[in-house]
Amino acid sequence: MLKGKKIILGITGSIAAYKACYIIRGLIKEGAEVQVVITPAGKEFITPITLSALTSKPVISEFFAQRDGTWNSHVDLGLWADAVLIAPATASTIGKMANGIADNMLITTYLSAKAPVFVAPAMDLDMYAHPSTQKNLDILRSYGNYIIEPGTGFLASHLVGKGRMEEPEVIIQTLKDFFSHKNELAGKNILITAGPTYEKIDPVRFIGNYSSGKMGFALAEECASRGANVTLVAGPVQLQTAHSSINRINVESAADMAAVAELKFKESDVAILCAAVADFTPKEVANQKIKREKDDLTICLKPTQDIAAHLGQIKSISQKIIGFALETTNEYDNAKSKLARKNFDFIVLNSLNDKGSGFQHDTNKISIIDKDGRTDYPLKSKKEVACDIIDRLAKELL
Repeated sequence: MLKGKKIILGITGSIAAYKACYIIRGLIKEGAEVQVVITPAGKEFITPITLSALTSKPVISEFFAQRDGTWNSHVDLGLWADAVLIAPATASTIGKMANGIADNMLITTYLSAKAPVFVAPAMDLDMYAHPSTQKNLDILRSYGNYIIEPGTGFLASHLVGKGRMEEPEVIIQTLKDFFSHKNELAGKNILITAGPTYEKIDPVRFIGNYSSGKMGFALAEECASRGANVTLVAGPVQLQTAHSSINRINVESAADMAAVAELKFKESDVAILCAAVADFTPKEVANQKIKREKDDLTICLKPTQDIAAHLGQIKSISQKIIGFALETTNEYDNAKSKLARKNFDFIVLNSLNDKGSGFQHDTNKISIIDKDGRTDYPLKSKKEVACDIIDRLAKELL
């Protein structure tokens, strides 16, 4: 899966820098072309000569070569790469990446890169556990970077805990797995709904919910990264898409979303219904702002169209629908009932009773339920959850 791939290996100032040699050898054995970019601190732990001998390429560290003044273009490097792997990644480098502190060649290359970025942290256990490090890792995840979690074991400080860089063979397998998935959805048209809907009461007020759209947008990026043509029908959210294969259509109300979803479903192979669509909308919308003239106000509501149920009724035998269930009580039974009633191929359940799960969070804890049972997953970033869901979808499409 790595044959012919161009990979930038960023090396930073950690004792784990010696493992970079094994990463280089492993990548080259898989057929990859490796260009090392090393920080000044990284050169204190391993010499550029060693790395150059392994890659058969000059090692890049500075913006220009001091001997002849040759300029090393971080822009060209960023365009050249199929993947950027930073291993080991120190707390300092992670902080600079998260905050755009472009004071060395590696960070400027990272900021210029168009390719997926993989980060393998390496540091002492207390540094890794520190809130600032964890916050910076969350920021990198939110940017779309892939974090290769460090292992737990004996550290250079002679302490035992989490912080040691993952082993080279695991890191290489992570890249292989990524590229093996890259085109598995090629040619598939996937419809995704995301975010809340706003149901107008008057020109300044609405009925809504707390959905941020993060889960739906993560699913859209994941599908697009695997080669799918994605139509993302998004309610009112502040998120942006990154992948060029995502066609975003912004809507506001449940009626707007229903109309677009039905139209686009006709040409879709898969629908992933992740939006938190309002179940009710005001019967009448006031033309002017409603004034507070008495102590109570009655608003009559009517049901919105059930988008999921409607698409489930009209889907063809070749189409797949994935539903979502956010529950607070009787989670499994409610999700299982919804799976059957709405003719889903499988349903993703998450509960507001799980800490770090549901609206507004960057993490989620899900169960995937189909007619044969359920698979439970631990709390993960929504990007990682999206990967799990699309892995499951890929099996459905085989």
